[in-house]
Amino acid sequence: MSELLPAKAPAADNPFAAGAAYIDGRYMPIGEAAIPITDWGYRRSDVTYDVVGVWDGRFFRLDEHLARFRASMDKFRFSPGESDADIRAVLHRCVALSGLRNAYVAMDCLRGRPGLGMPYHPIYARNYIAAFAIPWVWVMAPAVQERGAHLVIAETLRIPPDSVDPTAKNFHWADLTRGQFEAYDRDADFCLLLDRDGNVTEGPGFNVFFVIDGRVVTPDAGVLEGITRRSVFDLCDEMDLPWEARRVSAAEARDADEIFLSTTAGGIMPAARIDGRTLGNDRPGAISTGLRERFWSRRAEGWHGTPVDYSAAD
Repeated sequence: MSELLPAKAPAADNPFAAGAAYIDGRYMPIGEAAIPITDWGYRRSDVTYDVVGVWDGRFFRLDEHLARFRASMDKFRFSPGESDADIRAVLHRCVALSGLRNAYVAMDCLRGRPGLGMPYHPIYARNYIAAFAIPWVWVMAPAVQERGAHLVIAETLRIPPDSVDPTAKNFHWADLTRGQFEAYDRDADFCLLLDRDGNVTEGPGFNVFFVIDGRVVTPDAGVLEGITRRSVFDLCDEMDLPWEARRVSAAEARDADEIFLSTTAGGIMPAARIDGRTLGNDRPGAISTGLRERFWSRRAEGWHGTPVDYSAAD
């Protein structure tokens, strides 16, 4: 699939060739980007973020990523000085400075710390924006996508939504990281985490879908409302595939006909095994493969694409 070729490296004499960053009003090469280690964004994971992909010189669903980023900031009570239009301009300039045609573009809002003499409370800590563009990152290597990921359902449970809202992107990844070590110990690629009621939620950085009796099903609770997840719904409608968002038990997940994952940094990524059980012929299923191919075909057509303003580097 030609769309999955690695990004072409930018000019070697470009100081931003490895990536460009913006932190609190300043642009810099990615290797020079840093935040104070005393800031609560670092010390307390007091930060929210979003990630938008650039493929073939176009942002994918940029407006929706910016809207979700703003919603996440509101939920965590961040109020940076930058408007949505400002953040949009920052993202364009980061990509333009790097010269990248295929890029992983992140936007963060971090909490600093209270100034001298101020009460030691987050409401008195300054908020600021950081962003960067680096060469495209695959959550799942293309070779693994071709053979299908090997998944496990972890014993570690997902942090409950009444503790950390999963619809607001956050760095509270201790449960997901622990689950990934479980996957490693069991010779698998990725983990899926259950909630306290034994229903599937999500994995480290992706939503999950199951094909059950010809219907595409995804969990509806305890998950990030992914932009690529939304794209799967759109593609299912285009392809006349029935879909629904509902609770999915661990037993249903293990017995599914097909499984695939969705994320910004990878698109639609099929699986071939779960908890040692082989799905189909131990390769990605027909529906998963069809959706994956349709996703990248539509992206190549400019679907939901916003051209990068490369003149922003001037």
